[in-house]
Amino acid sequence: MRILMVNKFLYPAGGAETYVFQLGAYWEAKGHKVEYFGMDHPENAVRNRWGLYTAAVDFHKSGIRSNMVNPLKLVYSIEAKRKMGELLKEFQPDVVHINNFNYQLTPSILLAMEQYRKRYGRKMRIVYTAHDPQLVCPSHYMYRPGSHQACDQCLTGGFVRCIAGRCIHGSLIRSCLGTAEALYWNWRKVYGSIDTIVCPSSFMKEKLDTNPLLAGKTVMLRNFVGNIERREAQKGKYVLYFGRYSEEKGIRTLLEVCRELPHIPFVFAGSGPLNDLISGIANVRNVGFLSGEALDKVIREARFSICPSECNENCPFSVIESMMHGTPVLGSDRGGIPELIEDGCTGWIFKAGDKDALKEKIQLIWESEEPELFVQACREKQFDSPEEYGNKMLRIYRGE
Repeated sequence: MRILMVNKFLYPAGGAETYVFQLGAYWEAKGHKVEYFGMDHPENAVRNRWGLYTAAVDFHKSGIRSNMVNPLKLVYSIEAKRKMGELLKEFQPDVVHINNFNYQLTPSILLAMEQYRKRYGRKMRIVYTAHDPQLVCPSHYMYRPGSHQACDQCLTGGFVRCIAGRCIHGSLIRSCLGTAEALYWNWRKVYGSIDTIVCPSSFMKEKLDTNPLLAGKTVMLRNFVGNIERREAQKGKYVLYFGRYSEEKGIRTLLEVCRELPHIPFVFAGSGPLNDLISGIANVRNVGFLSGEALDKVIREARFSICPSECNENCPFSVIESMMHGTPVLGSDRGGIPELIEDGCTGWIFKAGDKDALKEKIQLIWESEEPELFVQACREKQFDSPEEYGNKMLRIYRGE
């Protein structure tokens, strides 16, 4: 089978990229022909044979104002559509597997796919893995900045609620452009060209099913786990957070709690815009971004890890990886997190954004023997292997 994997970032940037790289490598190992499409970047880990990519754009660093010469490129990318069309003609895939694409690639790539199918009469399948609720929420977080509150008003009150809440990075300009993008592409009904939408959580499926154009296309298929070696480890005396350092992940709330629990050591592993806030707290050690065995080791040896997200998470890899390494998780009650954690067996659940509740939970857990008692239950938690997931995905690719 000829499979085209599509993602705006083709270098390590988060969970979506981990998914794309691991799934693509699995297909290649099984003898399928795999190519990739996304933005051109010197750190790209995967590529395509024809060098067809869109120009790299970083709206976080350069800012929206620097792109106001052509703000519509956030909504509709002529370049991405053209490059996608050229790549489809060259590669002639049986399946296009789309992942994150909004803003940098834009849904204009779907127009190229529609045109290719009509022009060449090919029965090319289009599959989309919903790593976030972008198709029903312009900010893709379902979260109002600075509020500590999840939000689903766009699902019931329309996308203009994004402007009222300045939901995209707290910026009126960004929120207006994001809303324009959502309104335009929903009016064009372009998402109707997607054959199957893979939702990694029941929560995600429920939210996407509120859109009549998407309902009936969704299937729930939990993320797979790479080949993690389940090794015994001597537990250290620290609590771990690993992931992105950003507001919607609950970092501000967690850091406030860290300051109020000076007797408990915390280790933070990751990077992000709130990196500077982590310095200067005596009981917090920031080890930065880790990967491979270095990350595995710090997860294995933690007494427990924390997933304090205040946005509606989908199926966070951090929760899965932690349990696979025998480390129980204290997770917030947002999104798909409670679907992964069995409260009182493989971890604990607390009310997201509630500093006092988080503080009380951490203190109680730290002083109890539960983390050690939950280790075996975590190791026995079952998630799809690449092989199991691949077999299920192959049936989706074939339209079975």
